[in-house]
Amino acid sequence: MLSPTPPPRGRSLLGRLLVVGLVLGVGGVGLAVLADLTTPTRDSRPETPITAAPVRPGSVIPGDAGVVPDQPAPQGSPGRDALTEWATRLSSTVDVPARALRAYALADLAMRQERPRCRLSWATVAGIGRIESNHGRYGGATLTDEGRPSKPIIGIPLDGGPNVRAIPDSDGGQLDGDTTWDRAVGPLQFIPGTWKRYAADGNGDGRADPQQIDDAAVTAARYLCSANRDLGEAKGWWAAVFAYNNSTEYGQKVFGLADTYARRSLGR
Repeated sequence: MLSPTPPPRGRSLLGRLLVVGLVLGVGGVGLAVLADLTTPTRDSRPETPITAAPVRPGSVIPGDAGVVPDQPAPQGSPGRDALTEWATRLSSTVDVPARALRAYALADLAMRQERPRCRLSWATVAGIGRIESNHGRYGGATLTDEGRPSKPIIGIPLDGGPNVRAIPDSDGGQLDGDTTWDRAVGPLQFIPGTWKRYAADGNGDGRADPQQIDDAAVTAARYLCSANRDLGEAKGWWAAVFAYNNSTEYGQKVFGLADTYARRSLGR
């Protein structure tokens, strides 16, 4: 695992990126590695029922199709910049809130600058976001223009119950409000210790907040890209997703969702 990277201050990550293009989709991935993986030891994240595209041996998630030219919006503005226009156009097609799509695209672009060899796609982050919190809408919440759910998203206590790892409180309840056990927090459901290590300030407000979806999406991207993974290859993609949640079912769901998002974005 990588050492913590201090959250950037001042300008947002988007404000420091020259947006010359946003490539949709991810590298091809397969299912062969699933045979050696075990069933989950825990799944602490809140989940709502999903309908994912069927996962077939040999199926791939398409890559390299489509660009979004233009410059980013001014710092702190979720206004009509290139990513917002792209997300607004795509939102109804993929059934993902435009504000969440914009955050996932920002995470993609951030890793192109920070860790270009990772080859992470927005579609993979979106697949995880769907499972973890229905894109910030878990429990009846709505995602605001500022990128925060209308009410905090906090998972169950990690108290060692059935299929749940026991993780004693590590942050004095600062992020999750629980001083006995850790809980996963925010739209991308981070355990406090993991958040502390990989936290990013994606929206440039001077702090890294797991409830804010730009921050959470870029942090998720950093975590997925850690250990020098290349998500453009099957081995790297599956290793990244199973690092997020070591569950065969979880990985298959993320694959199916990412595949669906990428294909729909291309009109397939």
